[in-house]
Amino acid sequence: MNEENIDGTNGCSKVRNGTQNEAALLALMEKTGYNMVQENGQRKFGGPPPGWEGPPPPRGCEVFVGKIPRDMYEDELVPVFERAGKIYEFRLMMEFSGENRGYAFVMYTTKEEAQLAIRILNNYEIRPGKFIGVCVSLDNCRLFIGAIPKEKKKEEILDEMKKVTEGVVDVIVYPSATDKTKNRGFAFVEYESHRAAAMARRKLIPGTFQLWGHTIQVDWADPEKEVDEETMQRVKVLYVRNLMISTTEETIKAEFNKFKPGAVERVKKLRDYAFVHFFNREDAVAAMSVMNGKCIDGASIEVTLAKPVNKENTWRQHLNGQISPNSENLIVFANKEESHPKTLGKLPTLPARLNGQHSPSPPEVERCTYPFYPGTKLTPISMYSLKSNHFNSAVMHLDYYCNKNNWAPPEYYLYSTTSQDGKVLLVYKIVIPAIANGSQSYFMPDKLCTTLEDAKELAAQFTLLHLGPF
Repeated sequence: MNEENIDGTNGCSKVRNGTQNEAALLALMEKTGYNMVQENGQRKFGGPPPGWEGPPPPRGCEVFVGKIPRDMYEDELVPVFERAGKIYEFRLMMEFSGENRGYAFVMYTTKEEAQLAIRILNNYEIRPGKFIGVCVSLDNCRLFIGAIPKEKKKEEILDEMKKVTEGVVDVIVYPSATDKTKNRGFAFVEYESHRAAAMARRKLIPGTFQLWGHTIQVDWADPEKEVDEETMQRVKVLYVRNLMISTTEETIKAEFNKFKPGAVERVKKLRDYAFVHFFNREDAVAAMSVMNGKCIDGASIEVTLAKPVNKENTWRQHLNGQISPNSENLIVFANKEESHPKTLGKLPTLPARLNGQHSPSPPEVERCTYPFYPGTKLTPISMYSLKSNHFNSAVMHLDYYCNKNNWAPPEYYLYSTTSQDGKVLLVYKIVIPAIANGSQSYFMPDKLCTTLEDAKELAAQFTLLHLGPF
């Protein structure tokens, strides 16, 4: 190990004896033949492995690993992840103190190995009572651009983005739900590489950059959820977008039944998109080919196979129990594609409806008061010594969740906008520092609130829904 690497491993002495830790890592390197280098807050094992020829593995071969004990290192982790296949590169995120940051990225040589790692190692008990989470990791090549003039067409936006940034491959623009001649005020810009997207974001992010005289909003787009081919081969539900608000479920069912009467089982419409369930997959695939690009009530529709939620890959589980298998649990594109601009409307009764799903309540706790008699003995305790069912608030649940995972507390960032009738509407963005550079950079619900308390509670609910069970 070179001097840089020795410094990196010796930093672990606060957690585990430095000499012992260094010896364990040296033994791992000697056994495997892999190199190890620490740079920019991460320690790289491999990349490439010994004897590797040719380019790195393709997109989709890397997994994200979360909830790693802070005093666990490559000598323990690598053998576990080698069970799924040959490791191309293992990147463990490191603190200056020498502890790891609780997460890592593992790149395999094939997509099949990465998928196997997710299947056998997600929720794996890496130490007694310590369960890791494993999900797919993808380089993000897409930016979200907001505050675009709604009269601009796709071609105009594409030309403008090519003028101001490099590496633009495509732009994705969605028509307004109420006026199909206008866009929704935002677009997604696809770049040729993650680096090109990052450079573009760096140029545009200061908040002073203007397009057509408008100051634009720039952020990373949430990456599309990956679903394995085997799962997609069983899908018999179609996702239909760009519908008119006025189009009914009955109309959609009738139109999709035209090519084969009785083929459609049911339809679930949400605003300007819908899920069409078929009895047979063959009919769903045939209908997709026939109906894509057709007009319903004057709107040209887009039809694709719906992507079912993969609970293992995305940890999309309720706080208690599994998501019920209904049409609202089908996802097709990243959340931002459907949720921006933020909905201007009343907050549903909490627990709110998040991404089309009712956020479940924790087990009901008896909520009443008891008399406090003089002389009653009180014992100082920490809230973190309680059980999760002692908390009724999602904000408290999230703080408790982070503490139980040895994470820093969540960070809340408040944003506002104004509704059409002049009301101030609020939304919180939540950053979990321990995973901010991992599977998702932040969490933000797709609903706006009129009160600060509701906005914070809704954001916490949304974050907990995505993080998974305790």
